[in-house]
Amino acid sequence: MKVAVLDIKGKETGRKVELSDAVFAIEPNNHAVYLDVKQYLAHQRQGTHKSKERAEIAGSTRKIKKQKGTGTARAGSIKSPVFRGGGRIFGPRPKDYTQKLNKNVKRLARKSALTIKSKEQAILVLEDFDFDTPKTKDFVQILKSLGLENKKSLFVLGDSNNSVYLASRNFSSSEVITSSEISTYKILNANNIVLLEGSLEGLELNLTK
Repeated sequence: MKVAVLDIKGKETGRKVELSDAVFAIEPNNHAVYLDVKQYLAHQRQGTHKSKERAEIAGSTRKIKKQKGTGTARAGSIKSPVFRGGGRIFGPRPKDYTQKLNKNVKRLARKSALTIKSKEQAILVLEDFDFDTPKTKDFVQILKSLGLENKKSLFVLGDSNNSVYLASRNFSSSEVITSSEISTYKILNANNIVLLEGSLEGLELNLTK
């Protein structure tokens, strides 16, 4: 599949690049996509939630009232969960939410996501660019030229570029990553994918191993 290469002004450069059918034109596997997105979201959870249980509450352990004759239920400790300020019954504990997923399933999911975006004609190929000084207004100008200023976009670079990253980080609807950082969730979460020319080789190499 051939796609025209655009410049930072949104105009065609007259060149075209070949997008591999093995990455951008496969039969999408929805279950693989589901598994990869599920793993990604699970890994965003810190799992540090914790509440104090009865044994962890600071307080006296003396018997707070006599066993019989009060007309109320017996009670042995102020730390009991039935009293205000007592421990919590079956409260949350720290937990590791990470999940394992086969590498081949991950690759299939990412190729499926790219195929879906390709069918939606939501993939642009942009020539490599850089900024002398990282300024948000310069990055916003590129978005306007590409018609993406009001859309979620994902820019995929070949190598890390600090000036492009710094220029984009104040713009919440756009994200800049390298080809090695791409994920199924980020692909599907964006309205448009902007692939820089330098990212194509590494992207196709990582997904066709």
